[in-house]
Amino acid sequence: MESLGRSISRGLSKASGSWRIEDVFAPGGGASRDGQRSRHSMEDEEALRWAALEKLPTYNRLRTTIFNSYIAADQPHMTTEQMLLDVRNLDPKAQQGFIDKIFKVVEEDNEIFLRKFRDRVDKVGISLPTVEVRLQNLSVEADCHVGDRALPTLINSARNIVEFVLAAVGISFGQKAKLHILKDTSGIIKPGRMTLLLGPSSSGKTTLLLALAGRLDPNLRVDGEIIYNGHMLNEFEPRKTAAYISQMDIHVGEMTVKETLDFSARCQGVGSRLELLTELARREKEAGIFPEAEVDLFMKATALEGDQSSLITYYTLRILGLDICCDTFVGDQMRRGISGGQKKRLTTGEMLVGPAKTLFMDEISTGLDSSTTFQIVKCMQQVAHFTESTIFMSLLQPAPETYDLFDDIILLSEGQILYHGPQEHVVEFFESCGFKCPERKGTADFLQEVTSKKDQEQYWADRHKSYTYISVSEFSQRFKSFHVGDKLQRELSVPFDKNQSHKAALVYKKYLVPKIDLLKASWDKEILLMKRNAPIYAFRTIQIIFVSIICTTLYLRTTMHQKNEIDGAIYIGALLNSMLVNMFNGLVDVPFTILRLPVVYKQRDLLFHPSWAFTLPTFLLRIPISMIESIIWTVILYWGVDLAPDAGR
Repeated sequence: MESLGRSISRGLSKASGSWRIEDVFAPGGGASRDGQRSRHSMEDEEALRWAALEKLPTYNRLRTTIFNSYIAADQPHMTTEQMLLDVRNLDPKAQQGFIDKIFKVVEEDNEIFLRKFRDRVDKVGISLPTVEVRLQNLSVEADCHVGDRALPTLINSARNIVEFVLAAVGISFGQKAKLHILKDTSGIIKPGRMTLLLGPSSSGKTTLLLALAGRLDPNLRVDGEIIYNGHMLNEFEPRKTAAYISQMDIHVGEMTVKETLDFSARCQGVGSRLELLTELARREKEAGIFPEAEVDLFMKATALEGDQSSLITYYTLRILGLDICCDTFVGDQMRRGISGGQKKRLTTGEMLVGPAKTLFMDEISTGLDSSTTFQIVKCMQQVAHFTESTIFMSLLQPAPETYDLFDDIILLSEGQILYHGPQEHVVEFFESCGFKCPERKGTADFLQEVTSKKDQEQYWADRHKSYTYISVSEFSQRFKSFHVGDKLQRELSVPFDKNQSHKAALVYKKYLVPKIDLLKASWDKEILLMKRNAPIYAFRTIQIIFVSIICTTLYLRTTMHQKNEIDGAIYIGALLNSMLVNMFNGLVDVPFTILRLPVVYKQRDLLFHPSWAFTLPTFLLRIPISMIESIIWTVILYWGVDLAPDAGR
């Protein structure tokens, strides 16, 4: 009781801030005293809850939080122990209600919530893991055929296979052209800052993002270095440390938006969230600090592994504006689903539900209106600033208000970096080169047009001097002597100290979730898809019943079993027909499997799960269906044809 009293006293002192006992007897009206008594009564209840929470064992404390006062108001007779909530018991309705209450206006409330999260971490002196990505003298080249030889014809494909086999034994005679995709690019993507990648089409933006994410095609020739916190790409697992968000929207059409995000969250795990929460709870207990209930509930609910539905899914749905279609099918060519813009946001959400704090986002605004793009980029900016994440985003034509949200700009053209630095100095650099952005012209549009030979002249500032075209290579050389470029070169010359890297910043394991859990997630997904495709399996069952009845009438014999060749031929015909019908009936699954292969390849490359985690459930769950169809066929045909007089044979 004494320890509980000390905990309550400490809770009161922390919860009430500068509260003093003299304030109770301060002069004032009765209403003021009643308000103070009500406020202190609420603080007493809050302190009792936190004191009861502190008494729990460490394992339970990390999974238990307190009911907020608005929840307890519905049940006024609850005891202190009953006000404690195990976050694993949050049902989908409670999770959605929590998100609806906290994030009413997404841009504003998300910033307030993240600020509270950062304040909680800073109070106990915990440093969040950060990742600094450097590229030094990075060049990417590809060998490609030109002219008619580059067409994907059957003859050319056969020739490519032959040339590949001969090249393996050292014989090479095919003439290929060298394509320079990136040329001697260098830069630093810093944590806690939003970096925008701008450039015209075919400038190498996607290749640069893929290179930084460690996902380049192995057939490309890569020179230079890519370094994460002083570590080369072969020293850790870049595909789990960084999340690459593709511009291709590939999803399972039979799943809903929420189911897609839930599956992605289960496969990616929680990363270092549980370790962060454990250390945070330990330090808060030592310092006697009580966090806000909403922040505590969110952090504990998003640090749990293995849940089929996580609070992080509802949070991602809200900030991406997908909560209005969370129960809608994604859709495909044969099934109506969400719109193209919503699919683009779903592609982004698949990676946001994961624990990666380094995001490479490729053209996420395609198909989105400017308002939605602004909302998403604004939320990403808040995540970058308050959680010190590293976000590198490529946009084709951002609106001025969206462009202003970024801290750094990288301008890429013809595979070369023309500018890499703070947003406020980019216009100054081009003015030093003799080009000025018009007042009513968007800066992003100006930056992409000023490097074009066709559009460059209109931005020439000094009309008294004759205009001279400045090439991309010349812009790149001038940037190195510009003060921003000079500062960048000095930073690159100083290697990153590996000792300064947070132990949780880089991921060294290929899969963050135990493989048995990945298999279970794939198993659950396959069962879900089979339920969604139940009409197809029902149709197949009805079909095989009709075919078996027809075949029975074809081979119907009641007085056979004589040892002659004619009866033997009839029996063999019935058996052969049975084998062919059942085999071709199972081929219906082949088109469905082929249609799903792009999704499987995508999830395999993103290291959601190993290939066998998809293959094994797909194979095993088809066995009962095949057995049922075979039994139906046998029951109808076997005794109808009268293949054997007794069931034992």
